[in-house]
Formats: sequence, C-alpha cells, structure tokens
Amino acid sequence: MAKKPAPRECQPCTGCCDGWLQIRVNGVPVYPGRPCPHSTGSGCNDYANRPLDPCVKFICGWRMDGSPLPDWMKPNNAKVVVLFDQSAWRGMPVDIAVPVGRRIPPRALNWLMQYAQDNNRMLLYAEQIVHDGAFTKEQAVSAFGPPEFQQEMAERARRGEKLI
Repeated sequence: MAKKPAPRECQPCTGCCDGWLQIRVNGVPVYPGRPCPHSTGSGCNDYANRPLDPCVKFICGWRMDGSPLPDWMKPNNAKVVVLFDQSAWRGMPVDIAVPVGRRIPPRALNWLMQYAQDNNRMLLYAEQIVHDGAFTKEQAVSAFGPPEFQQEMAERARRGEKLI
C-alpha cells in the first residue's frame, strides 16, 4: 500500500493572508497593500484562534488533498494562489489563479495553462492594478480556455460582473 504524502504546511507562506485574495477577517477588509492584522509576513500571530471563515475553511490549491500542483508551486515560492473548482462553465471546472504580487510569473502561469489544457479545465487569472505606485483593490482578469469561454468572460467583465 502506498504511503499517503504528509499534508503540506502553510507557513511560512502568507499569500492568502496578505490581501491578494481580498477577504474579510473578523470584519476587517484584507486586500493588496492591507494584509490581515494577524499576518506577520511569515505566519499568523494568532493561528490557534483564527476564525472559521475565511481562515480555517480556506485550503489553497497547493495544500488541498491530492493537489496536482508541484512542490515548487507553493504560493510564497511561485507567487500565485490557485483555487481549484471555483465554478463551472459548460460542465467544465473553472480554476482561479491570483498573483502574490502584481502578476503571476511566467513559469507558474505557463504551468497552469498547460494543466488547464491537458485536463479540460478553464482558467481565470488576475493581475493586480497599481495606481500611483500602490496596489489597488482592482484586478485585470484574463481567461484561458476555448475562444467561447474567453468571449463569455470578457462580456461578463464588460457588464461589471466580478469574475474573481
């Protein structure tokens, strides 16, 4: 019987805590440039008491059981947080990739696109918008998949729908 791999550990990664996912922690908005008040930059200063939602319930794609992401894709290394199966399009899973920083580095983005193509998955990925040298809450979202998927996502964005 094959030994189950040990669970992957978050720390020292704080990609989800540092605002890239734009969450609320105990009512406090967390967004690029405004990390969770408990983030130390290398962990959580109140990990044992972190709230159920979003913290305890959140499992990034790198940490989830059976993750297809290679070890080097840990968010603090690859500079991307991946969220698998966030929605579906025409019965196919839609994954989301959010940069830890301004944009997803080419190596990681290329890996994600190849994975999406090889596994018949759709991919939405973001780039953080910077204004006057500071991150904003805005993101430019791109779609990877068949032309119909890309067109539908572009139309949704034009209508003001939040894609990520």
